[in-house]
Amino acid sequence: MRKIVALALVFALVLAGSAFAAPANWPEQIRFVAGPPGGNWFALGGTLADMWTKNVIPTTSGTGGGVSNIVNVDRGKADMGLSVASVVGAAQAGEAPFKKPANNATIFANLYRQYTYFIMRKDYAEAHGIKSIGDIIEKKLPIRMATLKPGTSSEFVIRSIFQRGFGVSWDDIKSWGGSVEYASYSDGANLLADNHIDMFAFAVGRAASIVMKIESQTDIVILPVDEKARVAMQKALGTTTFEVDPKVYKSVTEPVPVVGDYTCIIVRGDLPEDLVYSMAKALWEHKNDLAASIKDIAELNPQEAVSDAVKAHPGAIKFWNEVK
Repeated sequence: MRKIVALALVFALVLAGSAFAAPANWPEQIRFVAGPPGGNWFALGGTLADMWTKNVIPTTSGTGGGVSNIVNVDRGKADMGLSVASVVGAAQAGEAPFKKPANNATIFANLYRQYTYFIMRKDYAEAHGIKSIGDIIEKKLPIRMATLKPGTSSEFVIRSIFQRGFGVSWDDIKSWGGSVEYASYSDGANLLADNHIDMFAFAVGRAASIVMKIESQTDIVILPVDEKARVAMQKALGTTTFEVDPKVYKSVTEPVPVVGDYTCIIVRGDLPEDLVYSMAKALWEHKNDLAASIKDIAELNPQEAVSDAVKAHPGAIKFWNEVK
């Protein structure tokens, strides 16, 4: 009798396991690359990996950057990752810093709005009469600044704003007596608080904990990006203008116009359509649960998830069009 019960139990487990068996053309797992430690992307990557592991396919999450993630996904060293839409567009077109078109890196979903933050010590801004990024350029100030490391979308976008918006390179800033350092979110915040740098610049979501942390450490101002630079970025990379809301940060007393973009998920274009469809479906169905941990995910919507401006995966296009 015991043998019969045991065999029945094993048979039931086999049946249960087969119900969740992945199709033969699916990979054994998904390798997801996120962002630098300490940032929103790093936390988001872990949260997404856990959700997909429980509902679709085993998924791992590791560190990364908005530029390097595209390269790794395109080359098949990763399966999915985080980036920003403007950088994906540049990659697919083969524009610098990409040496050739990233044809295998496609959009899975635009998740939420991305804001560029130029955070300056308030005492430095007041001492030099700085009201916008353009004032730094016009006065050729010997500013000590930091951004995230090369390979991140933040460094790409911040450098592009200086180059495309103002015709200024990192070397130009150094020639004025300034400096450009590369730091993690936490290290950059500490450098600003300790007065080792005057400005920390990066791109992140609307209500960013790192910005709130910086506000708690020292008095700051969030500088607007001049209109001519925002227009130049829009023409070159398809970005837009968002305003930093006074309701979000205590240091902001009126709307601050900045370069806007979208945090997105990229996916290997050669992954099976049904797998990508299933992962998009799981993302949408668990949106509210994800937003409880990562508030920005609440912005996800089918109308903005994919666009004609940047190539998207057929499985993603199919799902997001179905739920519009």
